Amino acid sequence: MSGPQTIQLPQHRDLYYGGQWHVPKGGYVDTWNPATGECLGPCAEANAADVDDAVKAAQAAFVEWSRTKPSERAALMRKVATVLREHASELALLDAANCGNPVAEMTRDVQAAAAQFDFFAGLVTEIKGDTIPMGEGVVNMSVREPYGVVGRIVAYNHPLMFTAAKSAAPLAAGNTVVMKPPVQAPLSAYRWMELIDGILPPGVLNIVSGGTECGSALSAHPDVPFVSLIGSVPTGRAVARAGAERLKRITLELGGKNACIVYPDADLDRAAAGAVQGMNFTWCGQSCGSTSRLFVHESIHDEVVARMLEKIRHYRPGLPTDPATTMGAIISQSQLDKIMKYIELGKEEGATLVYGGKRPDDPALSKGFFIEPTVFTNVTADMRIANEEIFGPVLSVIKWNDEETMLAQVNAVEYGLTGAVFTRDLANAHRAASRIQAGFIWVNNAGPHFLGTSYGGYKQSGIGRDESIEELLSYTQGKNINITL
Repeated sequence: MSGPQTIQLPQHRDLYYGGQWHVPKGGYVDTWNPATGECLGPCAEANAADVDDAVKAAQAAFVEWSRTKPSERAALMRKVATVLREHASELALLDAANCGNPVAEMTRDVQAAAAQFDFFAGLVTEIKGDTIPMGEGVVNMSVREPYGVVGRIVAYNHPLMFTAAKSAAPLAAGNTVVMKPPVQAPLSAYRWMELIDGILPPGVLNIVSGGTECGSALSAHPDVPFVSLIGSVPTGRAVARAGAERLKRITLELGGKNACIVYPDADLDRAAAGAVQGMNFTWCGQSCGSTSRLFVHESIHDEVVARMLEKIRHYRPGLPTDPATTMGAIISQSQLDKIMKYIELGKEEGATLVYGGKRPDDPALSKGFFIEPTVFTNVTADMRIANEEIFGPVLSVIKWNDEETMLAQVNAVEYGLTGAVFTRDLANAHRAASRIQAGFIWVNNAGPHFLGTSYGGYKQSGIGRDESIEELLSYTQGKNINITL
């Protein structure tokens, strides 16, 4: 195990808007290290009045930012990307301590955030319109313009990556942003703002941390025409209801109960590895994209499960700040309790627990919210563990023998974010990929995102697409201009 590392805590724990730090009217609440139970100190809790102040600052900054040349916006964004890369280790360690995910994974998160700042900076000249022929003496053209103030609310499983990366597209499009980082893990957002303070004009990027009142106020604010959320389905519905009152533009990346399908002709070792990788055990399955339902053909079921259980041994809960740790902590006691209830429910429903299902025995982890990777076999599609999003390291293995029945079961849940298919047969791959009701499909792979390809869900898994030019253009609205010469 590596030696102790120094965590650089932020000097500021207040709200950041208008280019300055502000004492919150809503007060402060403590934030915690979920791996040790240690209090990491107070953090700002924005109320509706705080949100209103932040929105006013963003609104005031929008006039000049929207008029800034796209190339100049891009240059500033690239400076932000450089700062992220220069401080990747520091920010990753802070996230590991505050959200419980392993520091090695959090380092990749910071790099991913920097990559998205560079990516969207490079696309600013693609915010194009068209000219439409109208005949002699008339010029007709369409243009794309920013909305104004964008409110973004993000989840706790990737605190810095979501806070930073999800501000990139709206900024590149000329909007100003009021960002609400996760209430459970806001520290990296504060530190990031300390590091980039002065790069962007005051009011262009603002941070308001807080709980339900903060998120509700941002969603409902009359001067925020666009709200975007990464979170749960119930939260997404609440944001959509608030937005509907003002006919706001809404994008949502919500939950998932994603399927990984293994055909009898699949490369079994690759399939077993993909089933494990797709579960995102590194961050305890706390991922909306996790392939938490594994459909394995009955002819290869036992062999795939055996190989998979061997590969899962790589993931052992450990202290997130240790670079050697392969699996971190659950974010909170309440989330741990929820996961444990589902594990008990799986047993009660008749599924067979074949791996994990309990808290680790290591005394060094006794004060944290840890749970072992957990696998159930003999799961049927009607069980709750096969239908409801657990958001934890619980994998349900479902045996199948008829493709039509299996695909119907895959699509029976209300979610539709990701899906994975393992087969050597190109016809199987195309057929399954076309039939799965989800927005992001892997074939002979599971887990990774690919910058430049659109990521988003079907059904209750969300509205809109991210990580692509589609995300950038979604933060613009069309205008037609007809000029009679």
